[in-house]
Order: sequence, then structure tokens, then C-alpha cells
Amino acid sequence: MTIHRERLQERLVFVYGSDQAAKLCEQIDARLHNASRPSSSGRQLNQEDVMLITYGDQVHEPEKPPLASLHTFAKSYLQGIASAIHILPFYPYTSDDGFSVVDYKEVDPNLGQWSDVRSLAQDFDLMFDAVVNHISAHSPWFKRYLAGDPAFAEYFIEADPEADYASVTRPRALPLLTEVETAHGPRHVWTTFSADQIDLNFRCPEVFLAVLDVLLFYVSQGARFIRLDAIGYLWKELGTSCIHLDQTHAIIQVYRQVLDAVAPDTVIITETNVPHADNISYLGGEADEAHMVYQFPLPPLTLYAFVTGNAKPLTQWAAGIKTATFPKPGTTFFNFLASHDGIGVMPTRGILSEDDVATMIKAVEERGGLVSYKDNGDGTKSPYELNINYLSALSHPNDSQETRVLKMLGAHTILLSLAGVPGVYFHSLVGSENYRQGVEESGIPRRINREKLDLGALVDQLETTGSLRQAVYHGLRQRIALRRQRSAFHPEAAQEVVDVDDRLFVLLRGAGRHRVLTVVNTSDQDVQLRWPLPSHADQAGPWRDAVDGTTYEEQDGQLVLNIAPYASHWLEPV
Repeated sequence: MTIHRERLQERLVFVYGSDQAAKLCEQIDARLHNASRPSSSGRQLNQEDVMLITYGDQVHEPEKPPLASLHTFAKSYLQGIASAIHILPFYPYTSDDGFSVVDYKEVDPNLGQWSDVRSLAQDFDLMFDAVVNHISAHSPWFKRYLAGDPAFAEYFIEADPEADYASVTRPRALPLLTEVETAHGPRHVWTTFSADQIDLNFRCPEVFLAVLDVLLFYVSQGARFIRLDAIGYLWKELGTSCIHLDQTHAIIQVYRQVLDAVAPDTVIITETNVPHADNISYLGGEADEAHMVYQFPLPPLTLYAFVTGNAKPLTQWAAGIKTATFPKPGTTFFNFLASHDGIGVMPTRGILSEDDVATMIKAVEERGGLVSYKDNGDGTKSPYELNINYLSALSHPNDSQETRVLKMLGAHTILLSLAGVPGVYFHSLVGSENYRQGVEESGIPRRINREKLDLGALVDQLETTGSLRQAVYHGLRQRIALRRQRSAFHPEAAQEVVDVDDRLFVLLRGAGRHRVLTVVNTSDQDVQLRWPLPSHADQAGPWRDAVDGTTYEEQDGQLVLNIAPYASHWLEPV
């Protein structure tokens, strides 16, 4: 694939000016000429794409690199389930469980080496994190800046501590600037997330090129998916919010152009935990930008539905998410319920009331979870995320194991049904619960959902009849396998939300006889569904539940069935 030269130059001129743009075009040409070009399958995303989200050292065995142990687990327990694996940052790091990277091009020796990553890539598509908004304070790049190396003099953002930063969006309740001692005296550098995560200065063309080299390297090492972490904060402009600026979008578009030319199978995912309109702006509109954006409202809204037995907010929100609104073919959502981070509260703004959020927070705290807060910039703080394992969040302390499993399967049936590509977190797949010991030992609330597991012990539990892990794993395995067999769940297949009862989440996917009606009861009550059947001739006849095979006959032009508490169904025309 060739690169659109005029469009490339136009974007570079916008960001860097005409003189720098000309030089950058030449440097990009050289990289295109020398780049390693992976073979292209030409395969587009479809209903078979399901991603597992995991740490590289999620499972471990004696005398074996954790990445190799992950591969062992994947070959036994992910075949036929996951098409792809998102390995969370596996580079050397100093904090934030991997998101303060020391060296982008090295594998943490505690996890393994590049050969282990490439071996995994032979059996699964892989997603790498590009943590390029910031880098570790202990990285060679920052050390050379501190030492006064002129080659790195512009790599980081020096700022005046007396300037007005009131308009800057603040994701964490930590200082925006950090004072450091350099060879030229004390300086204040920009640190959006922590003092150990120094923001890179993309005004510097050398930074832009260095990051491009990282992305090309990742593709050469087996990355099909590239996750641009915290990418919304990339460009800083004093007097603005310093998030979602036009320069940020332009830089992502240039990276997309280059990757399209070198490795057209590459899928870019932007991680932007922001309101819907800002989030989908990264899909590019008229321009080619990200292929997928995270669907951040889904985890808290699904949790709220099961906590309260009221799916109305989830239904109303989902009704506004239509596949026809995607900017262009090949763009979609990355849907998930749980991840290495907490359950975000900010995406529920304008959807849930403050009382609704307070209800959810109370339930999370009763279920052993914690709440993290963000700095609003005016001296106040507000809830930012709920730190809790998703199975624990769904489960009332008095729930039986059967009820807990039903809730978990119901929530993930919603996840697997919505338009987009689903991502399932490792601890969700294997039925893990809160890991409070990790929080107590580290003081880090997010560790509650980041427990590292002994592979042998995990396998024993997964193979133990009647265990919680086995029940959750086999239930999710069945649902995922069914999803992958049905074109109704193609990321771009038609989607219609059906509002029939506040306790139910009902969703129709697909077209004609290739339709699937998702029905999930989020309450502890029996609910009767009465759904007027479509009048199309090809919809006549009974419907069958793909999950258990039960057939339901038409009754006076309606599909009528009783939905047990927390039950979930996939109904399709026979």
C-alpha cells in the first residue's frame, strides 16, 4: 500500500510548520523504505474476533518465563475462545504496574524475551501497548535530558510553575508539574499522571519520529493491534484543556498512514476514557484515524443494572449507539466490562444521576471494593473509578454461587452481544474475586483486580467439578463459542435496542434469518417478555435459544417467554 503524500504533508505542516514538515516527509520516506513489512492476510475484523486482556506475568510456573507460561495456558484454555491477546505493558518499568516504561523496545527480563512474544504471535493476534504520552523518570531518555544531553533537550515539556493551569484536564489528584534537578539547574516538567511518568514533548520532531520508530518496531515483533494509551493528552497548549487537541488527532492520523503503508492489517485502538462525543472523534470522521475506540460507559452501566435490577439507563444509552453512525466501514468499538484498571465513573456523566452513582459506590464498598478520586482543579474531588473485581462487584455478599455465576454470564452476554469487538479480562474468564491482599501489601487500589496466579493451582481449580472458577470459565467459553459462529454479531451488523421492561436488557442484532435477540434479566424477579415479532415473511416460525436449545413458538404474533432472575438468552429464528 502506498502513502497519500499530499495528505501526509498537509497534516505535518499543520503540526510542525512547512519547513519541518518537508524534513519529516523525507525521514518518513526513509523509514518506509527500510521498514520490515509483515505479510498481510487482508482479514477484516468479524464476529470471531474476541480478545483476552492480561498481564504478561498473569500466570507463573517454577523455572519458566511467565510469557511462556501464558502461552501454555493460552494453548489449553483459549483455543476456540480468544482470537487475540492484549498483553498489558511487558516492557521494563518503574511504577504503575507497567505504564511507566523505561525502554519501549525491551521486554522486561522478569517476563521473558522477544522470542516469547513472537511465539505467542504465531498462535494469536497480539495487542501491544504504546504508552507514548509519557515515559519513566528512570528511562535513558529522561536521564540524558537531566544530564544536559543536547539531543534530548526538547524531549520533555518544561513549564513555568507560576503559570495558570486551571483549564487543564486533570485525570488524577496529583501535581501536574514535577520539579527535577538538571545539569542546567532546577526545572519543572509536565507530569500528567505521576512524578514517575514524564510527559513526552511532541512539539519536538525528534520525539514524533522516535515514537514512530517504536510503533514500526512493534509491528515487526508481531503486534497486530496497537493500543495508544492515554493518547488524548498527547499535545499540550497552555490556556486549553490539553486534551483532544487537533494536533493530537493529526499526529495519530499520520501514524495511521504510515502503519497502513507498512502493515495494512494493523488495528489502532485509542484509549480515551472520556464522554462519547470526544471518544468517537478518534475514529476520524472524514480522516483515517483509529480503527477502534474503547466503550467506557459499558462497564459502569452494566454494573449499575445488576446492582439495582434496573437496566433502563443501560438500555437508553445503548439505544444511541448505532452501527450506522460509525464514520466509515472498518471502525467500531472495543467493548469490555473489566480490565487492569478500575470501573470508570466519569463516562456515566449525563447518563446516571449523582444519586445513581452514590448507590453504585455504596454497593461496591459493601462488596469489598474501593473508590478512587480525581482532582477537579478547583480544590474539590470527585469519584473517578471503582476499584473492584467485576465478579465481586456483581455479587451481593448473600448471593449463592449459582446466582453469582448467572450474573457473571448475564453481564458478559451483554458484552458479547453489542456491536464491536469484545475484550474479556483474564480474571473475569477464570472467575477470580477481590484480591484485597494485593491492596494491603502495596497501597495501590487497582491491585484488587491484578492478582498473579500460580498456573498449576489455577488449572486444578478450573478442572474441579463444582468450583466457581470452572462454572464461570465453562459458561463464558460456551457463550464466546456461540458468538463466534453467528454473523449477527459481526462488529458492523445491524443493532436495535428493544425497550420492553426496565428490568430487562433486550437487543436485536443482525438481519433477516441471521438475527439474534439478546435478552438479559438484570433483576432478582421473574419477568415475562412479550416481544412483537417482525412482520417480515422470513421471520415467521419459532425461535430457539442458542444457549440451551429451548424452542419458543409464536403466540398471536408475539414471542412470549418467562425470564428467570438473572437469566440470559440468545434467541434466533429456527
